[in-house]
Amino acid sequence: MCKQSGTPLQDDLFLEETPTSSVTEKVAKPGPAVELKGSVFTLPVLRLKRSDLGAIEEALSERISQSKKFFENAPVVLDLEHLETPAEVLDFAALCSLLRTLQLVPVGVRQGSAEQQLAAVEAGLAVLRGGSVQETVAAESKDKKTGEVVKQVVVPSKALVIDQPVRSGQQIYAQGGDLIVLAPVNAGAEVIADGNIHIYAPLRGRALAGVLGDASARIIVQSMEAELVSIAGHYQIFEERLPDELFGKSAQVYLQEMALTLVPLR
Repeated sequence: MCKQSGTPLQDDLFLEETPTSSVTEKVAKPGPAVELKGSVFTLPVLRLKRSDLGAIEEALSERISQSKKFFENAPVVLDLEHLETPAEVLDFAALCSLLRTLQLVPVGVRQGSAEQQLAAVEAGLAVLRGGSVQETVAAESKDKKTGEVVKQVVVPSKALVIDQPVRSGQQIYAQGGDLIVLAPVNAGAEVIADGNIHIYAPLRGRALAGVLGDASARIIVQSMEAELVSIAGHYQIFEERLPDELFGKSAQVYLQEMALTLVPLR
């Protein structure tokens, strides 16, 4: 007769006794919930000259009507450096409300006084420390020993060279120097440089030179078919086809008396 081990529950039922394992299973720890990384974004800058909300709305409405698609839900930075009354503390809550009704998204301020920056923070805006004008001209200082004037020349960084096509959605940034592109910049792509931009191929996307404020920067293109060009924050959007004298032609873009100028290369 075969004996069954276990604890009887009923005549025909037994509860098997299973020994408890002493091995503890290791549970994999989840990865971090977030990661903080640096990146570069091109943001439109709204250079405020007056605090009159009515005047701001009128000027912006006219500008936005020319390029509705570009400005729709666009993040903007408020530049306070050029206000007619530099010490005036703006009503940032009212200003932000106005901008949102125009489908703009205010994200921060730059420049301005400590009081202005504090008021901006209280309205939920960030204070951006970067984006200032980069001095590229020669500076002068006196040598302590001889008293003679010594010229300190800023030497630009080595140019960044790209020899592959820049695809839609890609962004290339040449920090501290020029950008040279030897392949097409496709529609929806963006090339950015602190210095000049040279494109020895068609430009069908966006090109932004002198992004830190270098007004002497230039964009030189073998075949101009751009969506947008910008020099030191002065930009032009091309929602329609470029004029025949520029479309598909070699061209350069530069600032002349702080106005954006596009001319074919001869």
